[in-house]
Amino acid sequence: MKLFAISGSLRERSFNTALLRAVQGLLPGGIAVSLYGGLAELPHFNPDLDADPAPATVAGLRACIAEADGVLICSPEYAHGVPGSLKNALDWIVSTGEFTDKPVLLINASPSFMGASLAQENLAEILRVMGAKLPDAALFAVPGVSRKIGADGALEAETAQALKAALAAFVASI
Repeated sequence: MKLFAISGSLRERSFNTALLRAVQGLLPGGIAVSLYGGLAELPHFNPDLDADPAPATVAGLRACIAEADGVLICSPEYAHGVPGSLKNALDWIVSTGEFTDKPVLLINASPSFMGASLAQENLAEILRVMGAKLPDAALFAVPGVSRKIGADGALEAETAQALKAALAAFVASI
């Protein structure tokens, strides 16, 4: 099984990216996770540029999503919503439908006690409109994330166990 992971944060030391890096160690054997690193290189969405051929960075993102059995998206919350760079990436996918019937697990993390819940609701709605499948176990929040990930990227035990359970339920739904 192949999973494709997208971090909604461009920060070099992002908690969201650290969570996605930790995912590989929490999955059962035989599941590969590919972490996308091109979010910052995508051009601003412009329907005039959404032609054949698409910009190379856009075509690469589309191919990665299409080839994956499932997608993990881990995103912070900016101004109670989805970060602009992540929304831009999703806008590039709307017209071509790579998310149609694609299982997606949303992991949202924030230093706040709400755990990016508003961004999660917003992101879930966007993905549903795009036709993505969000299984029952597809929404996972990590409030107070700055206290749950060590400087070495290791997750504290309770968060690791909860994320492992969410991942197992997600994989079982694919």
